[in-house]
Amino acid sequence: MVTISRPVAMKRVYQLHVELDEVEPRVWRRLWIPDTLTMAKLDRIIQAAMGWTNSHLHEFEVDAKRYGIPDDEEISDTPTLDDRRHKVSAVLGEAISGFRYTYDFGDNWRHTVTIENRLLPDDSFNTWPVCIEGQNACPPEDVGGVGGYAEFLEAIADPSHDEHAAMWQWSGGPFDPAGFDVNATNAARRRLR
Repeated sequence: MVTISRPVAMKRVYQLHVELDEVEPRVWRRLWIPDTLTMAKLDRIIQAAMGWTNSHLHEFEVDAKRYGIPDDEEISDTPTLDDRRHKVSAVLGEAISGFRYTYDFGDNWRHTVTIENRLLPDDSFNTWPVCIEGQNACPPEDVGGVGGYAEFLEAIADPSHDEHAAMWQWSGGPFDPAGFDVNATNAARRRLR
């Protein structure tokens, strides 16, 4: 006998404010996230919105629990829960007001995520993940964390800097730290399907 499962009905859309910590200029995104997504899918949505390329590990810290990709060799008092097995609705519920998201444990990109609102779903408006606004460009992958990004910005902005040409070539051309395009961000999100 074949059992056909029905999609779980959405109850909430979370309005999240995702801000990259310790970076100037300030980098943030405002997202609408359906509660039916897994935490693993939320990771991919945040990465697409911020401009990350899913080249490194990630972790969510929510209410003293950790979600990500479990490591059998991990030694920790708080084991990592498999984010593919946990829905946003179950993790964030109605009481959580914010959490931490870390991407790339080498560069250690830490994000503060604030739940700004819990909206009722509207089939004509907000039942899929979407970035509704944001500010400034995300640092390039593998730039070296907060300190490396500051050095990169200094070199890329000054044609007389010793590392200007190398940084230009490494990043693929000019880099505008104030650059953000909500349309391009949502196009990247749509490519995740």
